[in-house]
Amino acid sequence: MTAHLLSGAPESATDRTVVGENLSLPLFRTLSGVLAGHQYLKVVVDRAEDTWHLLDTAAHPFHVNYVATRVLGMELAALDADLDAFNASVYTDPGRRFLLGVLSLHAEQDAEGRERPFLVLETTEADTMHGDLLAWFYEYVRLRVDGRLPLLLKPANHGQEEELAAISEQRVPRILSHELFGTRNRTPLNSGEATGRLRFFRTHQEYAAAEAGLGWADIVAMPCLPDDVPRVAGFLNTAPITPLSHTNVLASGWGIPNAIVRDLEQLVERDALDGAWVRYQVREDEISLERLDHEPVLRAPSWHQQRIRLEPPLLEDTPVLALHRLRGTDRGRYGTKAANLGELHHVLDSRTADLTAFHRQPRPPRDNLCGHLAARLGLKEPTGEELRAAAARFVASTVGAPAGVALPFALQQNFLASSPPLQQGIGKLKMALELDATDALDALCLQLQHLIRHTPVPESVTRQINQAFPAAAAPGGRLVVRSSSNAEDLPGFSAAGVYDSVTTVHGTEELLDAVRQVWASLVSPRSVRLRHQVGISLDDTYMGVIIQEYVPASLGGVLVTCNPTRDQDFRNVYLNCSPGSPEQVVDGSVLPQQYLYNTVEGGGRTVALGSWGEPLSAATRARLADLSLTGRLLQSHFSGPASGGADVDKPLDIEWLMTEQGDFRLVQIRPYAL
Repeated sequence: MTAHLLSGAPESATDRTVVGENLSLPLFRTLSGVLAGHQYLKVVVDRAEDTWHLLDTAAHPFHVNYVATRVLGMELAALDADLDAFNASVYTDPGRRFLLGVLSLHAEQDAEGRERPFLVLETTEADTMHGDLLAWFYEYVRLRVDGRLPLLLKPANHGQEEELAAISEQRVPRILSHELFGTRNRTPLNSGEATGRLRFFRTHQEYAAAEAGLGWADIVAMPCLPDDVPRVAGFLNTAPITPLSHTNVLASGWGIPNAIVRDLEQLVERDALDGAWVRYQVREDEISLERLDHEPVLRAPSWHQQRIRLEPPLLEDTPVLALHRLRGTDRGRYGTKAANLGELHHVLDSRTADLTAFHRQPRPPRDNLCGHLAARLGLKEPTGEELRAAAARFVASTVGAPAGVALPFALQQNFLASSPPLQQGIGKLKMALELDATDALDALCLQLQHLIRHTPVPESVTRQINQAFPAAAAPGGRLVVRSSSNAEDLPGFSAAGVYDSVTTVHGTEELLDAVRQVWASLVSPRSVRLRHQVGISLDDTYMGVIIQEYVPASLGGVLVTCNPTRDQDFRNVYLNCSPGSPEQVVDGSVLPQQYLYNTVEGGGRTVALGSWGEPLSAATRARLADLSLTGRLLQSHFSGPASGGADVDKPLDIEWLMTEQGDFRLVQIRPYAL
């Protein structure tokens, strides 16, 4: 049995493109391809010739190539040489000759449960059609489509949504993107494939009862996987989640398939998949589950032999420092998170960092994206130096870095060394790890955590933490205490959500408790097991601590400077947000609003409204577009040579908040695992 949940586009050796004919459902099916489970057809309206072209999808994957070569008689080389100008002529020129769109086929159930097909018309994401042109486009297509098929217009971006707001729905019936796709049954989250045993759990109680028996060859399926799920072969969610959840970040970092399949329970019951061996594949346009007739012979995954070696930390003469005094090179003393926040202070204060490296990369057939960046920054023909200076000014005017202090690894080591019982507990845990006595790990970890949380802090260590308190908060203020380990954000080991943060801390006593809780999270059963699986020695693992003043937020969230569901998309960044703190987005306590923002041509799209009933205001969404471009610009610095990186295309994972005054603060910057 193979359950093809989504399927790819068919191949065709002939060009069946039709010009000037009315569109029936059979003709649509003949010409269409399939993307994300829906048949679609590209259309080109030629206003000068008063006709339209229905493109054979297999023969013409790109509107622009068809218009240039088949209608205008251009050579592809000439198009490539001036591609951005040509795109502007068909996507942004208000007096354009050609209108480019896509028709997709969908279905809804009527009152009797019968499927009722309908078509949706949309333009491309970079299209800036004004309201009257959108209405004209819809009406032109409506006249040429079989009248028995309902036709709705889907605005392709926030700008088109705002333009349509002034036009009645009687004239232009419409559907928004989150309305069309927010309830779809199948959504790829992380591409990959796995062969393993499907373990289906309807409730968290069922999962908890079986968790201890889960192994590396299992594929775990349930409504929403817990953040502390062990390392397994694959994930399947039967309820909506965001691609930026902790579990999907783990799936990405572990390189395992993950998807949302809402009707999985029906498939499991129909084909007796629970406990069966399956081949599970997730691609951008396909999800498949193939039941195997027998238990396969599987090799242990490569991470069983993986050995990650950490750079030795620098422990001597390391003081408590304000975050703004750190640089990226301080990760060996304070951890990656603290060092990155210090580097952010440097970028915002110095205004000398080159934040244009991503846009200077060749994007064939384009030499680079500098012209697009200049347009976004309001520059006409800047020099390279002027573009770099404008990018630095834009970032500094858009976001701020949090104030706070960083506690070094050395402080944790001094605390651990002060207590013989702690040293004995650490020794027992090391011995269990050396002997691979996994059955004893959880109990030893929990005992050691209890000791860390309740062992008195030496006066010398207490003094340094207390000295940090006034530097981190106003008298009586609330603090946030975050982890900053050297055993995270590593190639092959992201540790997203593995270590603790404490978000409500008042006074020095609570601060000491919070610091010890963060230190203790370094030896939690889960963190120890995950590190042991990839060969990270407990001897090499250290925990720094970040102490920040709590900043009240009206909005908080996470953005990643990529499209996590489409690896080849260099334009868009993915942004999630919810009222209040960013933690709500990553811990799954609410389903956030989800947006895609184009950081090349501009514009944004609403992917899902999540737990909210209403979208953000147009003004707030415009501010989030600025934040998204800022994230892309920071990627040039944090993923490039300036911060020890080698690939400016490596995306960042940024936690942010919007203050009650409307300012943005970035509270965490880390690599995003792809």
